[in-house]
Amino acid sequence: MATALTDKFSRIVKQMSGQARITEANVQDMMREVRMALLEADVALPVVRDFVARVKDKAMGEEVLGSLKPGQALVGIVNRELAATMGEGVADINLAAQPPAVILMAGLQGAGKTTTTAKLAKHLIEKRKKKVLTVSGDVYRPAAIEQLKTVTRQAGAEWFPSTADQKPLDIAAAALDYARKHHFDVLLVDTAGRLAIDELLMNEIKGLHAALKPVETLFVVDAMQGQDAVNTAKAFKEALPLTGIILTKMDGDSRGGAALSVRQITGVPIKFAGVSEKIDGLERFDAERHAGRILGMGDIVALVEQVSAGVDVEAAKKLAGKVKSGHFDLEDFLAQLQQMKQMGGLSGLMDKLPAQLAGKATDADLTRAERDVRRKEGIIHSMTPLERRKPELIKATRKKRIAAGAGVQVQEVNRLLNEFEQMQGMMKKMKGGGLMKMMKRMGGMGGLKGMMPPGMGGPGGGKLPF
Repeated sequence: MATALTDKFSRIVKQMSGQARITEANVQDMMREVRMALLEADVALPVVRDFVARVKDKAMGEEVLGSLKPGQALVGIVNRELAATMGEGVADINLAAQPPAVILMAGLQGAGKTTTTAKLAKHLIEKRKKKVLTVSGDVYRPAAIEQLKTVTRQAGAEWFPSTADQKPLDIAAAALDYARKHHFDVLLVDTAGRLAIDELLMNEIKGLHAALKPVETLFVVDAMQGQDAVNTAKAFKEALPLTGIILTKMDGDSRGGAALSVRQITGVPIKFAGVSEKIDGLERFDAERHAGRILGMGDIVALVEQVSAGVDVEAAKKLAGKVKSGHFDLEDFLAQLQQMKQMGGLSGLMDKLPAQLAGKATDADLTRAERDVRRKEGIIHSMTPLERRKPELIKATRKKRIAAGAGVQVQEVNRLLNEFEQMQGMMKKMKGGGLMKMMKRMGGMGGLKGMMPPGMGGPGGGKLPF
């Protein structure tokens, strides 16, 4: 997420933190670095000027000059001003209306509007316990109507049918009438997009807004657009009374400029961020947490939420019982691998760690580690249920069959079994209450290296990434 900007800001933060004294000269130097980093990230020039001026003004104030640790105080100011630029706090969806509350989705073609509509439906169903109906008014792209039907089903919401020969206003009126009669809480209206802003698009969406009187008008913008995102947001704001922004493709290699610009340019809050292509890949946007990510401080709260959402509590209790009894088999090993995938995989978790920790693992390391996890899954899936429960049965002939079934070499099967034996040994020691003794013998976390995938501290690998 905004990797280039995060890398630059992480270096700047390191320089700031090391400053024993803050003078006008070194503040000037740092602000020059900050200005360049923001401009390279495609942040709008007026936003950059305003941000730098605010930081410089506060940096030369009593708060920093009188601080025992002025460098850290300066980092705190940059963090707070970044959050203020993107909108302080968390702005949620407003559903304070006579049901159904209508939410109008606006934006250009290619921004991910249709998928985001379904993601928002899932969020409202799961987090707000609402009954949701979706409808597409994009009569210019029949494929968009079918796409909304498919993703709505994945989200667990209901889809209202529309066809390319209908008028958007007629579709919206029929959907609203259906939503009222069938007691839906929310109606999500996906509107037509264009490759660029044009008069036809604006007139059409203005007409829909006037007819539906939505409680929320959300502008969906591609975070990878840079300056273009700002220009389109400005045009939509002038045409419609926008109430919020959803930034999509935040997981891409975006420069991050859109996130820093759109709030200040439009004056409306960023309400959500699309963080993955999955149907549940929509997060409520928290400016303070996002500022921390940009500065390379990570987002531990989001990491905890992601892990909590991905953990199967019943499965965890079952595993705890097995550990207590000293019985841990390959079925449990497989379950642990699958739990990690549900949490977003290694790359999804590393993205939320502070830069100085995450930076120790390269993209190549993560790719290799995730490939290694998939290979392990394939090997275990090639075993019979009996072999998974009793790995001691797996001798030479069985190893050959398992390797052939998984499409790997026999050495890979041996490596997996060795790793499993190490983990099983740990579980047995934990059963006997010898965890502290075991940790001392292992020399702390260093002893876990043998269980990490190659490239991330495993056999023949480098250092642990954390």
